[in-house]
Amino acid sequence: MTDIVFVFEVHQPHRLRKNLFWENKVFKRTRKEELFNYYFDRETDRAIFQRAAKKCYFPSNQILLDQIDAHKKEKRKVKVAFSLSGVYLEQCEMYSPDLLETFKQLSKSGCVEFLDQTYYHSIASLYPEKDEFIAQVKMHRDIIKATLGYTPTVFENTELLYNNAIAKIIESLGYKGIFTEGIEKILGEKSPNYLYTPHGSKKIRLLLRNYKLTDDVGFRFSARWWNEWPLTASKYAHWLADTQGDCISIFPDYETFGEHQWPETGIHGFLQHLPEEILKWPHLNMATPSEVIDKYQPAGEVDVPETGKTVSWADLERDSSGWLGNAMQWAYYTNLRRIEPLIHEADDPELLKLWRYFQTSDHLYYMFSAGGGPGEVHSYFSPYETPANAFVAAETALIDFETRVRLAILTANEPFLFCSAAGDENYTGTMAWSLKGFAKALENVDVKALEFHNRRGDFASWAEHSLKDEILKAQLEAIKTSKVKGEDLRKRLLTATQERYTEASQQVQAATKLL
Repeated sequence: MTDIVFVFEVHQPHRLRKNLFWENKVFKRTRKEELFNYYFDRETDRAIFQRAAKKCYFPSNQILLDQIDAHKKEKRKVKVAFSLSGVYLEQCEMYSPDLLETFKQLSKSGCVEFLDQTYYHSIASLYPEKDEFIAQVKMHRDIIKATLGYTPTVFENTELLYNNAIAKIIESLGYKGIFTEGIEKILGEKSPNYLYTPHGSKKIRLLLRNYKLTDDVGFRFSARWWNEWPLTASKYAHWLADTQGDCISIFPDYETFGEHQWPETGIHGFLQHLPEEILKWPHLNMATPSEVIDKYQPAGEVDVPETGKTVSWADLERDSSGWLGNAMQWAYYTNLRRIEPLIHEADDPELLKLWRYFQTSDHLYYMFSAGGGPGEVHSYFSPYETPANAFVAAETALIDFETRVRLAILTANEPFLFCSAAGDENYTGTMAWSLKGFAKALENVDVKALEFHNRRGDFASWAEHSLKDEILKAQLEAIKTSKVKGEDLRKRLLTATQERYTEASQQVQAATKLL
């Protein structure tokens, strides 16, 4: 018996406005609650989502519901899986609540599995520090449970980005399976149609997308130059029947069914008849990823080192170059990461949410500048005329946002690093990039570090040279002169810093009104 595993990737980004720079609207005075609409093009999002819903989501969901119902009393049932991004579910709620109801019906059928991914469909898994990645995974788990009443046990990273380190983190979070691309450069002569164990992991299992059979549907279905055109459900089921292995994972974009491949191509008829054609073969079965993991033992180990070997399903290279392959992408990525400590010091849920919207991988994807077939694919999905235009739009919005964050928390030129004594080995691990962050750090840092820096006059020096705040400098110098120690010192420092932050931030906001 060979199990056929269908997984559908479903994602729509919040798209950035194109002309913030060209229409000279940067640094516009805007209330914080208006910033989402200032940066993101809700009108375009609505139009694209509703078009895709009409052409793809509604008819395809109905086809699957009908097929599941038609075979519900059979021994071999129709089973599929979905990977829905958090931002996609947001747009369901915003633009089409009725569509969300159909996904809830699929969830209640008992024949559909929902995978986890990063809430914002980001490349946070590639960040050197993994805290943001883990946070987004947990956010996604929460929204799937809250919206669809389902608790995922299998994970699919953004566009199947994968390496050993990612697998180990996902294993530590309790997942029993993770997907990636079944590409030859990680498999060698192994087949993608089996389960594997990731190198360095113990319990989690690796499922591999059969990209050749997936691309037959996703890219070649309507290609009249293809020697297999037209592709019928019967022919495709025959190919599956002739393919060796325990489990064959077919993992296309869901938009394939009506949006990328238009209804006029016959793609919906293909989807409608495919389950029946598959189940005509006595040795084929339709299964969910979890069922496959529970059923089979791994056929070996797959080793994908984190350094320089990360794989994905993107483009011919099938690595991370679709998002980090040129200078524009790296510039945006670097600026995005640079803001992270400022966001955490801001301790503001709305600013954190906006920063995470900027992380959505599509913004980087649109900046892809290589030519050929991959370039045509990126261009097809992009709302911009050129990759350079995508970069200008994204970088402009990000710089505008960074400026507002820096003003909101009164960012210093250099961070303050708290140490308990002289020497790098005595660094406490706590640093502050802003006056707001400095006040927050004072609440918890070891009092020995406070006494050490106060005795040397480091606090007043930082206020003078990095914050450029003469008023705070004078207040901190007065505290140093008083020679107060222990918790009394903490209290004095906190009072002076918090009062100065309140006063200075009010002055800045009155002058700029950027937030």
